[in-house]
Amino acid sequence: MSAIKVLYAEDEIFLGKIVKETLESRGFEVVMVTDGAAVLSAFTSSAPDVCVLDVMLPGRNGFELATDIRAINDDIPIIFLTAKTQTEDLIKGFRTGGNDYIRKPFSMEELIIRIENVLRIRRSGPSAAPAAETIAIGRYTFHTHRQVLAYPHPPGLDHPLHQPLLDHTPHRLPANQPLHQPLTEGDYERKLSYRESELLKQLWIGRDHIIPREDILRAIWGNDSFLNSRNLDVYITKLRSYLRYDSRIEILTIKGVGYRFVLP
Repeated sequence: MSAIKVLYAEDEIFLGKIVKETLESRGFEVVMVTDGAAVLSAFTSSAPDVCVLDVMLPGRNGFELATDIRAINDDIPIIFLTAKTQTEDLIKGFRTGGNDYIRKPFSMEELIIRIENVLRIRRSGPSAAPAAETIAIGRYTFHTHRQVLAYPHPPGLDHPLHQPLLDHTPHRLPANQPLHQPLTEGDYERKLSYRESELLKQLWIGRDHIIPREDILRAIWGNDSFLNSRNLDVYITKLRSYLRYDSRIEILTIKGVGYRFVLP
């Protein structure tokens, strides 16, 4: 498998050298450019897999470059690096074609995770979204269009897995019916709120990969404000509670980065 090629535009020479060498030590191929005026030429000649652009470049800034690159290639992932923190700057970055936004200073682990994430989404394409009406999540079935999480009603009532997901009295299956059974209309169901449903979709799309918190916040809440970040914590706790009846399913917190949705 050939190395992932990164077009990296950064005018801070010392920082650029550290980032370039670190990425190369992790198996990436890096084409580094220090002047915004030279980025488009480097893009067309190097054919990178992903662009990592500092916003404040001499000659031509990162937003202008993203517009130029999008005119040539509408598909390539673009990640912005910037010290700017204003919401207007974030919005401008996404409107000019950016796929992700990393604030300086940043850790190399965060940059690598975000590069891998945008590439995974690109490879998955439109099919990454759960187009099917039902998705198997361990022993659960997620009915995406109905925003319902269902769990089969197993035999017996003395095991914690057998507690109903809704307050109403569920349909009981025959006592001789096995635990691993197809879901039916008699299964326990929990109606999810819109954001619970969207969060579960985001986790499922990024299953078994690290999903940055900021990606989830922007996709569901529109921005990564402190209030929305706290709301995300609450919703993660809710989903963990809903999925607790299958111990093989985990929503792992990757401190300072995001989450990993582990499925059996």
